[in-house]
Amino acid sequence: MKKQKICIIGGSLTGLVTAISLSKLNCKIDLITGNLVKNFESSRTIAVSENNFHFLNKLNISKSLKKEIWTCSKMKLYTEVKNEKFSEIFELNKEGKNENIFYMVENSKIMKFMMNKVEKIKSISLKKNKKVSSIYTSGSLKRVKFNNNISKYNLVIVCSGHNSTLIKNHFNDKIIENSYKEFAVTTIVDHLPSKNKVARQIFLDNAIFAMLPISKTKTSIVWSIKNSMKEKSNFFLKKKIKLYVSNYLKSVKFTSKIEKKDLNLLIRNKYYLERTLLFGDALHLMHPFVGQSFNMTLRDLRCLEKILEEKINLGLDIGSSDVLSEFSNEAKPRNFSFSIGSDLLKNALPFKKIRNDIFKILNKSNFAKDVVFDVANRGFRF
Repeated sequence: MKKQKICIIGGSLTGLVTAISLSKLNCKIDLITGNLVKNFESSRTIAVSENNFHFLNKLNISKSLKKEIWTCSKMKLYTEVKNEKFSEIFELNKEGKNENIFYMVENSKIMKFMMNKVEKIKSISLKKNKKVSSIYTSGSLKRVKFNNNISKYNLVIVCSGHNSTLIKNHFNDKIIENSYKEFAVTTIVDHLPSKNKVARQIFLDNAIFAMLPISKTKTSIVWSIKNSMKEKSNFFLKKKIKLYVSNYLKSVKFTSKIEKKDLNLLIRNKYYLERTLLFGDALHLMHPFVGQSFNMTLRDLRCLEKILEEKINLGLDIGSSDVLSEFSNEAKPRNFSFSIGSDLLKNALPFKKIRNDIFKILNKSNFAKDVVFDVANRGFRF
């Protein structure tokens, strides 16, 4: 039987890992990427849950990146008691156990590794620096036009992000979308060597400041700030970052540029349309304080891979509405619950006394801590 064809649009981390995962299936894959320079130069980092780390192991990704992946065995939450003075309100400790809270890796390093891996997989045809101009139905298949070339596919998976022109032109369904009126500042700092296994998140009076270890001498900074601070200079931001981290890290130096990104909530109602499936940030965006956007994508990918494998083995059309509906029905309730839950939690954080009291209560219960870890690790399961 002739192999079915999949087109994956987007060379982001989502597009690359989707291509690698689905390459195990008995099908042909075209991966169409745009310009990837920004992704390779980014100072962003990725947090991967324990459960998803094992999934990446099965794809021979995390094993090969062993030297680049850093384990975080503790997580501590703090509240600002007065200017630049913090008090611990919650600790989750997995030290000495057979699991970690999460694993950290630099976005640029995992991107480069995945791209090298994609280039060696025979079932993937890589179309670098190509721009898709249109997607349309012709006959029983979907046609994708890029750089004056037209190809036919059983299934098109769009991983080009939530704000791409392609998505705006083809998906006009209702979505839940809201601006947090905040932006994220990300950078990486060098410091004196330490064990550096503790991920820290500080609830400032008007912001959330996270320190995520990525090696003995490097820590990733993710700082979500109100838009009213957007005009502040990078010099001001660096001065503040140094002040906050000086409580925990010594001899801090900046090794990467400051990056800024607007923060929004997005929950899409329609996951697919005529052989075209949205994926990754095109489906859901969340506030970074829970560190779950990429983990949600990996959970979706595990679900999609399983469904497509079953259909291919049965000789069924992987782009049919029945197949895409099955994926949507399984993934959407889980993603909706997680997104809404995290948004409600984010909106409750400014109520300082209530927030602190809740975390202090949770901190006294090992059962509550296990529940928090399980949800962060595996997401909601129905």
